[in-house]
Amino acid sequence: MTTTTSAPVERVRIPREIWVLVASAFVIALGFGLITPVLPQFAQSFGVGATASAVVVSVFAFFRLIFAPAGGNLIVRLGERPVYLAGLLIVAASTAATAFAGSYWQLVVFRGLGGIGSVMFTVSATALVVRLAPPSIRGRVSSAYGSAFLIGGIGGPAVGGLLGGLGLRVPFLAYAGALVVAAALVAFFISGQSLRPAPDAPVLPVMTARDGLRDSAFRAGLVSGFANGWANFGVRNAIIPLFVAANIGKEPWLAGAVLAIYAGANAVGMNIAGRLSDRLGRRPFILGGLAVAGVATIATGLATSFPVLVVFSVVAGIGSGALNPAQQASMADVVGRDRNGGPALAAFQMSADAGAIIGPIVAGALVDSGSYALAFGVTGLLSLLATIPWARARETLPREAILAHQPAR
Repeated sequence: MTTTTSAPVERVRIPREIWVLVASAFVIALGFGLITPVLPQFAQSFGVGATASAVVVSVFAFFRLIFAPAGGNLIVRLGERPVYLAGLLIVAASTAATAFAGSYWQLVVFRGLGGIGSVMFTVSATALVVRLAPPSIRGRVSSAYGSAFLIGGIGGPAVGGLLGGLGLRVPFLAYAGALVVAAALVAFFISGQSLRPAPDAPVLPVMTARDGLRDSAFRAGLVSGFANGWANFGVRNAIIPLFVAANIGKEPWLAGAVLAIYAGANAVGMNIAGRLSDRLGRRPFILGGLAVAGVATIATGLATSFPVLVVFSVVAGIGSGALNPAQQASMADVVGRDRNGGPALAAFQMSADAGAIIGPIVAGALVDSGSYALAFGVTGLLSLLATIPWARARETLPREAILAHQPAR
């Protein structure tokens, strides 16, 4: 009896330019984490309630949403690097101005304007990752990039909670400084020349959102992106600090610790799923991640003590961590390396931003008129409903890539 063995799969290295983006993502996330635990409380220092404080989170995402199409077009016209750098500096200026807001409405305006720069660097970074990542390691690249955000997010909220003890405005100034550092990293280590195609290379065709809608995976990605934005970028950042203050303890470090623990679990799930999704496919981790995160989010609203909330945060973090790299890799599979995916990727980003806008406002209203349990219950249910289109969507990882990683028989 003879057995056949397949040739070993060559380990492909992550390009240097992507590692620079990973380092920049870490710095950005570390800074963003500084303001996460104090932003709702900073809003409430102007004498507003839970709904109004949630609007401060939503307005940032709202400006991201309305500027996303223009951001995608800027990438087509100017290229990824200049759009990325300009976006970082816009958010830095907006965040510094937020620290000196003298009223609630100034806070809303300054924070909202930062959303313009945020979508510029987010979409351009995603387009760069899609273009520079070798197809066989898209999940691993998405995991590395996303993990940098999360590792930064682990330390950021905890440090932000401590800085909040020095004054609620201090974390915003620290975040502005972190963004300038991130811009300097990219400006110094990634040259514009290194990103330009060869003079004789053909111009890449543009993939529009309409092109993407013809693909079942892209359509499913819009739905899961919306649910993910609602739960993890909107409600969790806007409502968890208020939930902790109302039900667990009012010390700023408690909310920072919960968010940091969630980020740490997210990083674990992301690292595992990112690698395995390059071998087993994207859909299993998207479906499983949505289901696990949804159930854990529903349970979060029922937590009555810090240890219980930590457990639910860990489970939710692992679930969303499994979802994100597989979802990002699937969108990269849809776009491919032979197309300029700026407009299509902007549409995907818009779906997440739409969820991040609507989620905190609806959840804040449910808290004011009902309970935290109802707010988290609705949020978790949306994640569970997002599994439906993915159950019917195609697997974007080529079948030959899955077979290449299966053990020989």
